[in-house]
Amino acid sequence: MSTLKTRYTLTQSQKMMIFVLSMSLYGLSNMFTELIPSVQLGPVELSVEYFAFIPLTLCMLFHPLYAAVGAAVGEVIFGELMLGQFGGLGELEKFITFSLAMYIAGRMVSDPKNRRQVGIAAISGVAIHQFCSSVIDIVKVWVGVEELEAVKGLAESIVIIEGVGFLNDVLFSGILFALLPTMYLVPRLYGKIEPLLGMKPRERNMQYASGGGNRLSPKLAVGGILLALVALGAELLSESGWSIGEFELPGAESNEAMLIWISMLAAALIAALAIIFTLRRASRRRQEAGQLDG
Repeated sequence: MSTLKTRYTLTQSQKMMIFVLSMSLYGLSNMFTELIPSVQLGPVELSVEYFAFIPLTLCMLFHPLYAAVGAAVGEVIFGELMLGQFGGLGELEKFITFSLAMYIAGRMVSDPKNRRQVGIAAISGVAIHQFCSSVIDIVKVWVGVEELEAVKGLAESIVIIEGVGFLNDVLFSGILFALLPTMYLVPRLYGKIEPLLGMKPRERNMQYASGGGNRLSPKLAVGGILLALVALGAELLSESGWSIGEFELPGAESNEAMLIWISMLAAALIAALAIIFTLRRASRRRQEAGQLDG
């Protein structure tokens, strides 16, 4: 007899809470990465690409769609707009590839207590994002909308450059700032943080209300490929001169350090308000439930 699968449903306020929390926390972490210097070891530059464990953890514990999109929006708001610059159409590529990678990683986890499953999903999320970004950069050079020839007259050299960058980001940032902290946080927070936020933990037999279970599906794979093609098209158009919506405020570059701190404070304030609001709401619900039981 087949087991009836229940749906993982959230209220609109819970969806908004996940979105805002992911947006503010990841936006705050992005500002920290701006302050961390890179280390040059010969031809290899070691730098902190991002603190991917924040959106990965939220995607695995809660609904991955709202956590993934929230993190991508946070990067745009706190890492671009509040710094007085915006890439316009070119930002669509980063938005799509990052949110898609985080969403897929969240969907890969059916048991948040399984460290092996969490680890595979975490490193896969980083690898998917970096792979999509590398392929798009290679295509831009091959198509001719961007000039980059490390070896004069040999456009194929971009493959080596992007390959080294891909391995650096996956093996350095992917392991230190995605795999290890996510494997530690997700099993420890599962079942503990959800009640504090007024939610039930996501169980193994639950399906998402938007359709589909926790596992990947051919439909998701096809949708992911289509979104990656849209990201590629947007980036090609942007590099071809279609810089729709692109702007930079006067003095943004000279005042970058001050703007980074302002962005950090704004992200921290929004995150604190979101956490306080949800904790008070959950506490009020528990009190009301206790009164009813009494």
